Amino acid sequence: MAASSPLYNQLKAAEPFFLLAGPNVIESEEHILRMAKHIKDIATKVGLPLVFKSSFDKANRTSSKSFRGPGMAEGLKILEKVKVAYDLPIVTDVHESSQCEAVGKVADIIQIPAFLCRQTDLLVAAAHTGKIINIKKGQFCAPSVMENSAEKIRLAGNPNVMVCERGTMFGYNDLIVDPRNFEWMREANCPVVADITHSLQQPAGKKLDGGGVASGGLRELIPCIARTAVAVGVDGIFMEVHDDPLSAPVDGPTQWPLRHLEELLEELIAIAILTLKFRRGSQKGSSGSKSTLHPTVIKIKGSVIPSFHKFATLSTVPLSRFSLSGKRSIPEDGRCEEEDGFREGKSHGNPNFGL
Repeated sequence: MAASSPLYNQLKAAEPFFLLAGPNVIESEEHILRMAKHIKDIATKVGLPLVFKSSFDKANRTSSKSFRGPGMAEGLKILEKVKVAYDLPIVTDVHESSQCEAVGKVADIIQIPAFLCRQTDLLVAAAHTGKIINIKKGQFCAPSVMENSAEKIRLAGNPNVMVCERGTMFGYNDLIVDPRNFEWMREANCPVVADITHSLQQPAGKKLDGGGVASGGLRELIPCIARTAVAVGVDGIFMEVHDDPLSAPVDGPTQWPLRHLEELLEELIAIAILTLKFRRGSQKGSSGSKSTLHPTVIKIKGSVIPSFHKFATLSTVPLSRFSLSGKRSIPEDGRCEEEDGFREGKSHGNPNFGL
């Protein structure tokens, strides 16, 4: 078996987590380059390793009328420009075995869509590129399935594999995220990624004015799923980000607004660091050394919540205005969030709502 790639080792060692982020699909060269610059600036500022994501072809759209992207040839040219201009590794998805060789010449991570997570020929073809393979767990699959999918990559001679939780079907038009999967998928013996945006899709749950259906989504719950994932302790976060979600041609309801990205990431980092330190303290305690629980406090939105943990020096956890108090907070800038696609006036109205 070949050796692990330097990027794979870097991502495995990333703390508190690495980030795969970008628009759902390539809309234009100008848009992708602009988004890559902004997202890299934010990731660099908060200190997260970034792999830029976008798709050249959305082959599994609900409707044949849906926007699919520029296609492989043109899309790979654009992603190559992003890679060179901003010195960013790239992740993009494939749908057919014949695409893998060409995609592997540009992408650093090849993503296997959830619907195709068990397709042996596709997995093997992707593995033969030697690139990192990120396998999305099928919405119809138990987490144990990912052990077999990851093993197909390794048996093809590629140790660079990671698995990604993106929700499980709950009835016909909804997905849920079972936090136990973040632990159970560790049985695949590789990094575990949480897709915090696709997991809020409502497949074929949105009726179109001209007839037919498209996928809807619950963007306002992205912080909830994200907090859960980093609290459990995933290795990476996958998220789709857009500067104008309401105008996005694909998956607008589940793309996170660019202008709220930095704030959300800061909150997730704070939670993840606390989890890491607590786990390490627990490991020291279980190894025979004495460990004392020290009462301390976590300050969230002006409230003081008593907490007992092993790190008396962690007196506060800096969290953002994505309130955890259970009450909807007022936007600090006074702006209506309707432009981001948040439904004002409902229980899950804007990005400052309480969860």
